[in-house]
Amino acid sequence: MSIKMKKYKLTTQNLKTYNGFQWTIGTKVTTSGTGDLCSKGWLHYYDHPLLAVLLNSIHANVDNPKLWECEAGGQHKLDNGLKGGCTEMTLVQEIELPVVSLTQRLAFGILCAKKVYKNENWNL
Repeated sequence: MSIKMKKYKLTTQNLKTYNGFQWTIGTKVTTSGTGDLCSKGWLHYYDHPLLAVLLNSIHANVDNPKLWECEAGGQHKLDNGLKGGCTEMTLVQEIELPVVSLTQRLAFGILCAKKVYKNENWNL
């Protein structure tokens, strides 16, 4: 049984993603669930709209993206909270892309570094 979860996906303005895959609103896309998370066997998503915006530049790097609420189902594969993948996805509705300031981006980067770098002086 596949449990559908609300997730978030970035596309181009023409509803395309990596390698030019064309999405259609309301149409379920299914993949195999084979291979690494960054392969054609998985449909990528984010757990939160802010993560989609903040991590776009290190993932697909979509220029001027649209943000979609989507239903993610089937098998799931996770990447330590950075992104997820599933084998079934439907774009449900476009939502407003959060605006993140440079100061917020810098704070996010510093907090990420503090989470993984355990030097006592850095983490005062």
